Amino acid sequence: MEPGTSTGCGARTLAACVIGGIVLGASVLALHLAGPAAIPSLPPLDALRRRLQRRRRRPVRVYMDGCFDMMHYGHCNALRQARALGDELIVGVISDDEIKANKGPPVTPLHERMIMVRAVKWVDDIIPDAPYAITEEFMNKLFTEYNIDYIIHGDDPCLLPDGTDAYALAKKAGRYKQIKRTEGVSTTDIVGRMLLCVRERSSSDAHNHSSLQRQFSSGHGQKVDDSGSGSGTRVSHFLPTSRRIVQFSNSRGPGPDSQIVYIDGAFDLFHAGHVEILRLARELGDFLLVGIHTDQTISSTRGRHRPIMNLHERSLSVLACRYVDEVIIGAPWDVSKDMITTFNISLVVHGTIAENMDFMEDDSNPYAVPIAMGIYCRLESPLDITTSTIIRRIVANHEAYQKRNEKKEASEKKYYESKSFVNGE
Repeated sequence: MEPGTSTGCGARTLAACVIGGIVLGASVLALHLAGPAAIPSLPPLDALRRRLQRRRRRPVRVYMDGCFDMMHYGHCNALRQARALGDELIVGVISDDEIKANKGPPVTPLHERMIMVRAVKWVDDIIPDAPYAITEEFMNKLFTEYNIDYIIHGDDPCLLPDGTDAYALAKKAGRYKQIKRTEGVSTTDIVGRMLLCVRERSSSDAHNHSSLQRQFSSGHGQKVDDSGSGSGTRVSHFLPTSRRIVQFSNSRGPGPDSQIVYIDGAFDLFHAGHVEILRLARELGDFLLVGIHTDQTISSTRGRHRPIMNLHERSLSVLACRYVDEVIIGAPWDVSKDMITTFNISLVVHGTIAENMDFMEDDSNPYAVPIAMGIYCRLESPLDITTSTIIRRIVANHEAYQKRNEKKEASEKKYYESKSFVNGE
């Protein structure tokens, strides 16, 4: 190193620091004289992070449509699977006129079906009066106005009256994804169970008085009616698994100070009336616990042809409802002091519309304990609908539904005979 080099570098560094300090000081002075408006404000760190995340990845939006007539756990499981394929699920609810033109008269009208779909906890938004077929115009509307990335349907074929695939355009566009159809249930199947109930109830043959409830609950294979119509009516093929119940269940429990509301019932043929009373019950507390009575309890109180849906089928339908936090599968008829203590129940509620309200006058009132404790409340039911209401609709249009079912049963039989394994949950 040459003499004086270190001194020269130190002098230059000192000079640079002095000049930099002067420039910085002048800048601060200028900003101060200009006032606060001249000082740029930086966004909070969280806002910057969210902005970067939005730029990096837009939510994947998926679309699934359906009639959702007499909505059951199979519909709910389809919506659960569809939601798992994206971040947001938009559901198209097909109009009454479109259903009538393509399948026959719906059992439940559009406004009831919308209540049911909106209540499913995996649904983010709905499109009412959706078309039955995915036309090019509607598909473009989904892609541009609703920002849909994929259109979802089950592995069972959906054919238009002319025999063409209702989702052909979506498949051609490469924007179609398939899910696994839920085993053992369909609207056709449920309507068939009710038609069979009607036929058995009107039959005078002594040998034809076996309990349908036992057949449904034990999951017998194929029940062919004795009326001579030749149409087979499928009873429950549902095989409950712990995995399916976990998939439908919520992972959260009540907090230590939660107001726990309890409501019980059959919840057979889960319908809009059930959904609306559950919504009101949930608003009364922090956690809604729903007791679902056993098949034997319902059969003994409402007749040997009830329930139409067995205990596990009914449990899944209730669990899929966004207003429900937890269910008791096979709840006792009487609400006891021990049960109230065990589940830390703060309030027991019941709707004003039910299949049978006579128990309120009986000596063996199942709600006697919560009434005595001052924690019982009767809620005004928003809708005058019961399971019997749904059955009466079937009876009133018996011939139309019989024809619809005969047609659908043929296509479902073909599906089950030719089906292959589909990987899905």
